[in-house]
Amino acid sequence: MSHTPHELVEEFPDAADRIHALKEADGHFARLADEYHEVNRQIHRIETNVEPASDAFQTQLRKHRMALKDEINTILSAAA
Repeated sequence: MSHTPHELVEEFPDAADRIHALKEADGHFARLADEYHEVNRQIHRIETNVEPASDAFQTQLRKHRMALKDEINTILSAAA
């Protein structure tokens, strides 16, 4: 499997344990993490031309990933 940048543990390396714990204990956080993972994979498939898409759609996905990352960061900060 190829390396996919922007995985949550790479984005928040100091919070790997909190990410794991929150995925187990908080259903909302788990859904956000799963959605982030799916959007991130879709972006990676587009970037590697496995699944071509328009620039507008790719931009929309990147903005959505950033919004998810912001919400995840807020939850991680509150759990620190």
